[in-house]
Amino acid sequence: MSNSVASPPPDSTPKNKKRGKAGGVRSTPKGRRVDPQAREDVQALLGDAPRRRDLLIEHLHKIQDRYGCLSARHLVALADEMKMAMAEVYEVATFYHHFDVVKEGDTAPPAITVRVCDSIACELAGSHDLLAKLPAILGSGVRVLHAPCVGRCETAPVAVVGQNPIPYATAEQVKQTVQAGQVTHPSTGAVTPGYIDYAAYRAAGGYALAASCAAGAKKPADVIAIMEDSGLRGLGGAGFPAGRKWKLVSAEPAPRLMAINIDEGEPGTFKDRYYLERDPHRFLEGALIAAWAVGIDAIYIYLRDEYHGCRAILEREIAALQANPPYAIPAIHLRRGAGAYICGEESSMIESIEGKRGEPRLRPPYVAQVGLFGRPTLEHNMETLHWVREILEKGAAWFAGQGRNGRKGLRSFSVSGRVKKPGVHLAPAGITLRELIDEYCGGMLEGHELYGYLPGGASGGILPADKADIPLDFDTLNPYGCFIGSAAIVVFSKHDTASAVARNLMKFFADESCGQCTPCRVGTVKALQLMEQKRWDAPLLQELSQAMMDASICGLGQAAPNPALTVLKFFPKEVE
Repeated sequence: MSNSVASPPPDSTPKNKKRGKAGGVRSTPKGRRVDPQAREDVQALLGDAPRRRDLLIEHLHKIQDRYGCLSARHLVALADEMKMAMAEVYEVATFYHHFDVVKEGDTAPPAITVRVCDSIACELAGSHDLLAKLPAILGSGVRVLHAPCVGRCETAPVAVVGQNPIPYATAEQVKQTVQAGQVTHPSTGAVTPGYIDYAAYRAAGGYALAASCAAGAKKPADVIAIMEDSGLRGLGGAGFPAGRKWKLVSAEPAPRLMAINIDEGEPGTFKDRYYLERDPHRFLEGALIAAWAVGIDAIYIYLRDEYHGCRAILEREIAALQANPPYAIPAIHLRRGAGAYICGEESSMIESIEGKRGEPRLRPPYVAQVGLFGRPTLEHNMETLHWVREILEKGAAWFAGQGRNGRKGLRSFSVSGRVKKPGVHLAPAGITLRELIDEYCGGMLEGHELYGYLPGGASGGILPADKADIPLDFDTLNPYGCFIGSAAIVVFSKHDTASAVARNLMKFFADESCGQCTPCRVGTVKALQLMEQKRWDAPLLQELSQAMMDASICGLGQAAPNPALTVLKFFPKEVE
């Protein structure tokens, strides 16, 4: 066979023309044509930004933010500008909740959208009544949607007008915000008061430790050993030992990358937002130290889209850090989520950073051997990195010695529900719920008596009041069919029922399933149907749960049955 380039066939048609059914020649290309005005719109929005595939979601946000939706004409123009198939752009745009795709002939959504959180903390605080009232109060010119957890559970119920969150929301407050046109987050255009900015952080000794490491004052192996001795485990939910993860990834071939997960979409969880709004450089310095120890070339920060104020802070502070770095730091890239709980799962987050649908990969959970852009990737939760500087300054023994009831370390508990002082409470790992409520949360609300609680957010299961003396930490809850996850504690009282709480959580999972695997996509919907009955079909629900746990690709489907199973185990009289 000849290796020469073959000549085109005698009847080859010019690239810009196609033959019709009768053999005639089209004067225009087949398929969607790019509208000239739409092309100008997209080019103006993208400016000099690279047209790389991994920036697709960033570019979709630019269009959504400017025009309030993603029209077909703009999607066609974007696909052409990025040299991508329209199908690729469309499948990504339609995957995420915060993109409004408008097909030809369809009506664009109203200019203002109000999202009312109806996840468990907000439901306990009356969000359903708020959802029922707002459409009539706001009128047809405002779109009212239910939303999954927006990460502000301590101020439930929460409504979000455009990008502006309203804590302790009432119908009148939402109406006034809409009428005033306050649709952007207050910190988008002005510095949020009270947080430690770059200048203040540097003045207080910030980045001195990272700079000394980079200058050779410490050896990577010694720092990794300190992290291992401290007992610090991943604080995003999985709990993998941080120091061991650093060692594993550093042994992988270069180049290596880092992905920082701040998608924090688990109902009941808001600790990352709390720290970002107060001390953003604490975790950034931890990331730089980890990058030095592991040999990281570039850092990617994935921030959930609901945290508009945090994004404004990070954009400002990363720019300040890069403009005047303490030493030659790696590149730092901030990426914006688009409303998908599944992207809190490590491999789904990596897919999303690459500009794809956030669907989980089948691979080892501790190190992305074929991770971000096909390179070994160190993945961490933000709070894990938040502790790095303090552990290295005070020592591994200091951190390990902070625990209680035989446990090691500190935990940032996101507490919401029927307590007097909801919020982020930094407490010893191993503290019990009863101790946490009494010592940190000011006790139960007046007129409320403890009935049960979620020890680990939506997926961590439900425990009754008589299990309030179990140490709250990794592994301690496993014998009860629960886990601590990201330490999201939601407390409910005898005014509530565990079965209603479980239904709320299963509805969340059904809405947030990415749909990639049948056990999760179908199982969550079927489980919700069974749980909506007055009497639960326990054998069928248990059989369905086992199938979901055994066959689902990722943790969403595997953990979704936990609330139902723990209700059957600990609150059987509610569903018999």
